[in-house]
Amino acid sequence: MASSTNQLLKPVTTKRNSAGNIEIGGCDAVELVQKYDTPLYVIDEATLRSICKDYKKAFEKYPKTHMMYASKALCTSAISKILDDEGFGFDTVSGGEIYTVYKAGVDMSHVLFNGSNKSYDELSLALDLGVGRISVDNFFELALLNEIAQSKGAIVDILLRITPGIECHTHEYIQTGHLDSKFGFDLTQIDEAVELIVNEYKNIRLHGLHAHIGSQIFETSIYPDEIEILVREIARLDEKFGLKLDEINIGGGLGVKYTKKDVPPSTYEIGELIVDKLHEVVEKYNIEPPTVFLEPGRSIISTSGVTLYTIGSSKQVPKGRKYIAIDGGMADNPRPSMYQAEYLAEIANKKEDESLEKVTVAGRFCESGDILIKEIELPNPEEGDVLCVYNTGAYNYSMASNYNRVQKPAMVLVNDSQSDIIVKRESLDDIISHDVIPDRMKK
Repeated sequence: MASSTNQLLKPVTTKRNSAGNIEIGGCDAVELVQKYDTPLYVIDEATLRSICKDYKKAFEKYPKTHMMYASKALCTSAISKILDDEGFGFDTVSGGEIYTVYKAGVDMSHVLFNGSNKSYDELSLALDLGVGRISVDNFFELALLNEIAQSKGAIVDILLRITPGIECHTHEYIQTGHLDSKFGFDLTQIDEAVELIVNEYKNIRLHGLHAHIGSQIFETSIYPDEIEILVREIARLDEKFGLKLDEINIGGGLGVKYTKKDVPPSTYEIGELIVDKLHEVVEKYNIEPPTVFLEPGRSIISTSGVTLYTIGSSKQVPKGRKYIAIDGGMADNPRPSMYQAEYLAEIANKKEDESLEKVTVAGRFCESGDILIKEIELPNPEEGDVLCVYNTGAYNYSMASNYNRVQKPAMVLVNDSQSDIIVKRESLDDIISHDVIPDRMKK
């Protein structure tokens, strides 16, 4: 089975140049720091486009497959342009993500709106901008959406998100398909929802079913299990209601290689399993082959990204560990503190063949739990060195905050020895730009 980009530890263009520095996208990491400062998110365009092509090729034996990038992993205007250029649609989960892809020039019929508690304003925006599908999560949303569509004289195209009752071995916070999940209709609630659509909600048009199992998944068997449930339910609803549903959305969740011990399956392995299962169940349940949507996010963008930090102070605990501090941490990458996530890192300006020292990489924020990496061996880390942390493209910038009133980092796109700012670094004025002092408090 062919390997794919999601199985790499580093961007495809990563190398040591003649100066001994890490180079990504033809750009020297040390020079990037000199030009843009740190912390700095770096996205390698070649890696991003490579994984997009992996996905397209992996599913070419089922032509009715559509890739919908899960924007929550990383949503910026430039990233949206690249994914659109590669033929991807977009799975969005907020008004902000919808507006971002809209302003990036995306065809909104290629956009899905997902999420467990969509607001009136967000649903109205989705209808006004022509979002192609809304994945309805619960009875409240179903009624609200019909009301909004009725007020606009519109017919809205939807999927029903269901909870398939499949558990995967990943962190409990990123499991979404088990029966106790906050997301979706229980299997026992599907008929009631369909009856409402058929008999009462005349401004809603149901096209199919949607499920999502979780994230950072390494197991391959769960996708065929999910497809079996989705297609079985489509066949059952046809028999009971005469509904000819023609779409299924199987979500995303394919894992990536954060550390050397991680062994994620390739897109080609997953693609073959899914395509084979689709052909099997279409014949088994005697239905027309449905249009299939996938929602890869982490596996699209994670490997494409690195974060560059400057090393500052250090502390040797007597008879204990040695800490080195960086100028970022949990506000620009909350995953270690939230999920106990692990990362690989190297010093960008020092060759690996120097003597190694075991250290713990601590963040700058006022929390004891702000530890980016526990016990990693680095070559003689010193103040002023540039630390390069790999696989930070997903759920770093998208989950970043201004904790401790620290400005969010800049983001650059690198390609063919060129670097371009795609997210500006926040300023101190940006930090206070939404603060308001009431008139009664002013002197």
